[in-house]
Amino acid sequence: MMFFEGSEKKIEVITSTEFGSLRALGKDFWTKVVAHACAEILDTISNEHCDAYLLSESSLFVWDDRFLMLTCGTTTLAEAFLYFCDHVSDKNILFASYQRKNEYLSHLQKSSFQEDIDRISERLDGTAYRLGNLDSHHNYIFHLNKPYQPEQGDTTSELLMYHIKGEGADYLRSEGQTLEGVRKLLCLDQILPGFEIRDWLFEPFGYSLNAIKGDRYATFHITPQEESSYVSFETNLELEDSGILEIMLDALKPGSWDLIGFNALAPLLENERFTCLAESKIALPCGYDMTFNHYQHGEHKVIAAERLTGKAA
Repeated sequence: MMFFEGSEKKIEVITSTEFGSLRALGKDFWTKVVAHACAEILDTISNEHCDAYLLSESSLFVWDDRFLMLTCGTTTLAEAFLYFCDHVSDKNILFASYQRKNEYLSHLQKSSFQEDIDRISERLDGTAYRLGNLDSHHNYIFHLNKPYQPEQGDTTSELLMYHIKGEGADYLRSEGQTLEGVRKLLCLDQILPGFEIRDWLFEPFGYSLNAIKGDRYATFHITPQEESSYVSFETNLELEDSGILEIMLDALKPGSWDLIGFNALAPLLENERFTCLAESKIALPCGYDMTFNHYQHGEHKVIAAERLTGKAA
C-alpha cells in the first residue's frame, strides 16, 4: 500500500512592530526555516501584504507581523520553529502556537507532540491542550504563555477531510489529471474569486495550492490515497453563510471530517446525512477562542475489514 501522512503540523507566530517586517528577512532566511523542517520551497507568490511559499510538504505564509507554516509527511516542524526562535528575541514574539493533528500512522513520525513541546518549552514558556477524544480524531495545541489581544477579524478556519470518495476522489487518484481539472473539481472560481493562486500536482498524485487576495489567504493540500486519504483547507476568510464548506463536502464526499476554528463562526448543523460526534471548545489564555468539531457521514458507519497479511480465505 502506498502511504503518505497528509495530516499536518502547524506553527503560527506574531511579532511586535519593534522587530520590523518578517518579510524583510528575505527568501534566503525562509528557505533555511523550511529546510529545518526537511522540506523545500517549490513556488512563490506575493502581493502588497503577503509572501506565500508553496512547499514540497504544504505551505508557508509570511506577512509583515506574522507567519504561519504547515508541513505534512514526517517533517520536523518543531525544528523549524526553534530555528526561527534562534533569530528572533523572545521579547519580540507576541503570540506563538504549535499544532498537531491526529495522524494515521503516528509511529512513523520522527517525534511525538509531547517530544516536540518538551523541546519548545526549553525556549518558550507555554501551555498545551488536546481538543477531541484521544481514541478518535483530536487536535493538540501549544501556545505561548503571554497575554495577547487579536485584532478584529483575526480568524482562522480549518476543514480537515478524511476518506474521500466518489467521482472527485476517483479523479484525484487517476492518471492524466491536470491542474485545470483539479481547480474545476474544487470550484476555485466560485469559492476563491479574484485570488491569485499557485498550485502543484505531485507524482503519482497529490495536490497543493496557495491563494492570496489582499491580506486574505487560503490553502489546499490533498493526499488522495484510497486507504489514507486526507484533504485540508485553511483560510482566514469568513466562512459563515459563505457556502464554501458545503461546496467542499459535496465535491469530495469525505466519510469524516474535522472543523477547527480560531475566533471563527462556521457551524455545520447536523442533518440526516451526517452527525457531529464530538464538540470541544476553549477560550485560550492567549486571546483566541478555539473550537474543534468532529463529524461523520452516515455512510461511513459501516467499515469493511482490511486484510493486512496472508492469503484471502
